[in-house]
Amino acid sequence: MSAMSRAWRIEYEGALYHLLSRGNEQRDIFEDEMDRNIFLDTIGEFSERFEIDVFAFVLMDNHYHLLVRTRHANLKKAMHWFGTAYTQRFNWRHFRSGHLFQGRYKSIIVQNDAYLLQLSYYIHRNPLRAGIVERLADYHWSSYLAYAYGRKAPEWLSKELILSQFVSQYRHKRYREKVQKYAKEEKRLWEDLRHGLFLGSKSFVERIRKEHLPSETESAIPQQTQTAKPSDPVSMLRTAERVLKCDVQRFVEAGRVSGPEKDKRDLMIYLLWKTGGYNNDQIGRLFGVSYSAVSHAVRSLKSKLRDNHELLTTFNKINSLFKL
Repeated sequence: MSAMSRAWRIEYEGALYHLLSRGNEQRDIFEDEMDRNIFLDTIGEFSERFEIDVFAFVLMDNHYHLLVRTRHANLKKAMHWFGTAYTQRFNWRHFRSGHLFQGRYKSIIVQNDAYLLQLSYYIHRNPLRAGIVERLADYHWSSYLAYAYGRKAPEWLSKELILSQFVSQYRHKRYREKVQKYAKEEKRLWEDLRHGLFLGSKSFVERIRKEHLPSETESAIPQQTQTAKPSDPVSMLRTAERVLKCDVQRFVEAGRVSGPEKDKRDLMIYLLWKTGGYNNDQIGRLFGVSYSAVSHAVRSLKSKLRDNHELLTTFNKINSLFKL
């Protein structure tokens, strides 16, 4: 997002969110165990004061993740209080002043309990991905031990919604096994992230669009303008084919392409991906490639757009037709 853009905060009763905030200039937001305990106490106040269910958390050195459900449409008010309260407590302890967190917190609206379960795996694996520990059982600043081993947890942690998805009496063991095996599935989870705001199906995005998109979108909020224009992949591809003078079916039949033809194909893949309306599997089926090939095409095209003026001009031409 540009410096002038703002995040679209969608609030409603019973909304599920994945929340993330980083330290200003990537600096640490915890200096010792006392800071971490103060942070957990602040989460408890946040949960009680604003009637918010907290399902999972992890505290890293310079950022945190939370999985929550708001019983009321009050996320903005609650998060403003939370960020301010912890910042004041941290600053008071360390004789400092000014901002602690980097700009606005990130919030992703989660479709249902199934996505919530997968997000809990992702969140709990953070210390492992960061190389802080070799075994998650050795990391004590997350809700993982409560889920995986039944260890004592803060009173404000709501575990039942996630654990109820395991019918076995050995649900802590089942949860632990799922987290340990989740490494290969993490990338697939984020393929259902749409517009950087919604984690769920296309129909879920459509429902949110109908219920919460204002009649007049704000240009300073890119997520609103992107969500406001439901797209038809077939018409998009036909228009792109005319501009690029190519044929999607030829790409499908060829299998592997290279050179200028690959740039054209990757540009079309990127156009669909950028709408946020299609996941990698859906895009891959249109072009006869795998979901991982779509991820690679998007990364490759992004890189080329920074250096290839001719390709960027072509992209902007097609992009302007759809006002993505």
